[in-house]
Amino acid sequence: MKKLALYILKLFGWKIDPHTPEGVKKCVIAVGPHTSNWDFIIGWLAFQYYGINASYLIKSDLFYPPLGWLLKAMGGIPVDRKKKNNMTDYAASLFEKNEELYLVFTPEGTRKYNPNWKKGFYYIALQAKVPIYICYMDYEKKIGGFHSLLMPTGDVEADIDHVKKVMSQFKGRFPEKGVIFPS
Repeated sequence: MKKLALYILKLFGWKIDPHTPEGVKKCVIAVGPHTSNWDFIIGWLAFQYYGINASYLIKSDLFYPPLGWLLKAMGGIPVDRKKKNNMTDYAASLFEKNEELYLVFTPEGTRKYNPNWKKGFYYIALQAKVPIYICYMDYEKKIGGFHSLLMPTGDVEADIDHVKKVMSQFKGRFPEKGVIFPS
């Protein structure tokens, strides 16, 4: 699958950052900037290239046949957003139950510009005591991959500002919807 994923990415003109998450078996992955539905496809292909079975929390409404089968095969974990669930506890428990888990989030929570990020990814990493791997997609240069590792310190605003600062270096498919970090 690695060669096929690389072939498809190259067909679309994409390169993969050679930096890999070696030695990390459990982490929250924060990917950005998230400005297009294509981000999922390109990101999924990149994870295949890296040999990573990434997982995604996806609303359970989408898990009807045959789409549900495809989503599960691609790493989707159904969550019922209608119920009053403590998603942080649930996601942290996934890390306890698995020897290896790469749980992917787009912190912006939308493909539109959003300066007020959802912080669930951060609280999940903090509670599960796992690092956050910052991943990026740069449509301008057509490269993406693993950027850097951040161990949550508990200083939510400072840590999220760090993630925003890293992601603001890269251009989404629609740059005006990307991450802006004040200079």
